[in-house]
Amino acid sequence: MLSHTAQLAHRVWSYVDRVGSFFSVISPVSVALFASVVIVAWFVSSSTWQYYRLRHFDGPLLAKISNLWLFRSVDSGRSYLDFWEVTQKYGTIARVGLNDLVTDDPVFVKHMCNVKTEYRRSSWYDGMRFNPTSNNCLSTRDEAAHSALRSKMAAGYAGRDVDNIESKMDNNVRAFMGLLGRYADKKAPVDLGRKVQYFTLDCISDIAYGAPFGFVETDTDVYEYIETTEKNLPMVMVVTVFPWLLRLLNSPILKGLLPSAKDKLAFGRIMSIARDVAAERFKPDVKAERDMLGSFIRHGLTQTESESEILLQIAAGSDTTASAIRSTMLELCANPEILRKLRQEIASANIAGDVITDSEAKVLPYLQAVIKEGFRIFPPIAGLMSKEVPPQGDTWNGVFIPGGTRVGYSIWAITRRQDVWGEDALKFRPERWLNISSDKLKEMESTLDLIFSYGRWLCLGKSIALIELNKVFVEVRFRVALRKLTANCVFVSHSSSGDSTLRCAIRISLTRYSTTASLPNHKSGWMSQEQKRRNEDMFIVGMME
Repeated sequence: MLSHTAQLAHRVWSYVDRVGSFFSVISPVSVALFASVVIVAWFVSSSTWQYYRLRHFDGPLLAKISNLWLFRSVDSGRSYLDFWEVTQKYGTIARVGLNDLVTDDPVFVKHMCNVKTEYRRSSWYDGMRFNPTSNNCLSTRDEAAHSALRSKMAAGYAGRDVDNIESKMDNNVRAFMGLLGRYADKKAPVDLGRKVQYFTLDCISDIAYGAPFGFVETDTDVYEYIETTEKNLPMVMVVTVFPWLLRLLNSPILKGLLPSAKDKLAFGRIMSIARDVAAERFKPDVKAERDMLGSFIRHGLTQTESESEILLQIAAGSDTTASAIRSTMLELCANPEILRKLRQEIASANIAGDVITDSEAKVLPYLQAVIKEGFRIFPPIAGLMSKEVPPQGDTWNGVFIPGGTRVGYSIWAITRRQDVWGEDALKFRPERWLNISSDKLKEMESTLDLIFSYGRWLCLGKSIALIELNKVFVEVRFRVALRKLTANCVFVSHSSSGDSTLRCAIRISLTRYSTTASLPNHKSGWMSQEQKRRNEDMFIVGMME
């Protein structure tokens, strides 16, 4: 046995020696050239194979032979438009990358996402890991782990064992209106688009773990969080196209480029806050809090999981809601007749307190139509949210989709389908939600709900977001009367969770008026009703050129 082992070792060393002798007579240039040839050959063969397996799906030429079209699209900030245009030109399932398809078929999306689906989250979700070293409920791809996480957090998001969700939202609404009032008193211009995000960041932090960040109170971009995320989130979306970049950035050499809890500002500072908040909750004998984080912990969330979920709530929860508020406000500003109808409904509503309750808002049909139409005309989600076809493949409408293919959906395209929304699908018209058959309303609502995903991946924060919108639109639309307003808006599809963020520089001036005084340029009929509604100040909004 020993002799046999010795002979084997001798042969191995002889082979190694011959290989070393071979490379010793080859120049470094030759080695580099050989390596280049191997890499190019691998790229060409891989691209050819990928092209062949999805050759029956049409799309832009560059998207058929590489991922450069997809990279260019997500990096440009107009991917939500690109995906819509692709489905318009190439069909309801179109090709946008070597292994990527996009669809605008809401029925197909429900097929992919239903609770019994064999589809799984694709590598697209790796880019949603806001803490580079830890997954969250959005980035987790393992179905067992994802289901376990959702079960721990469901009660908290539903508010079943969380105290004072509405009262905390009310306090943040009051603070937000107070901020607008300060600008009115100073007769200073205000960027309403930016202040809206201050409000949503404070709101989510308050209900999630007990205290607002202080954006509204200080009227500043606390820790330069917004500025930094706006600069860096394009890279997040690029990672959804090239997931291997995340592994590269986590390497010892490049890890220093990623945000860290040691940073004093920006996202790293938010990571530090998340770490400290979670650590405080896991101290021995600490009192259990009745907020969302407390609920998560009571249902089994670990300290590391808590840190990641705090980051997800802040990054995804605030940006999507802010985009919905901005876009809907912009549409209301541009459509004075719709605004007039909304204000009439609010004025005649039976609202008991100084801030409308969620239950009071839900019975205002025109308000609900405005909120739904706002979501439809500018969905706050732009990412593909791609799912992976099961290994055996799938057939949809007679067309085979190979296993392992990433299939995403364009919510912008879905919310513009004329067969669902009518020939005026490009128009902001809340009336489309009113006085229609129950079957049509059900179809429209179930299609619109795809904004929050569907089935096993339905957004846990949906109910929280809707409560927030119910309140803020009533308060701002009632207490802010429009004289004249235009806005300089930039539509950017870089944001957390693939959001289609409306970066609006809505520069306005505010003038404080007493509700006992007559307000100019408004019909006295509905304005007098509003004056009776509350004995408090209102703001007249004027355009800042």
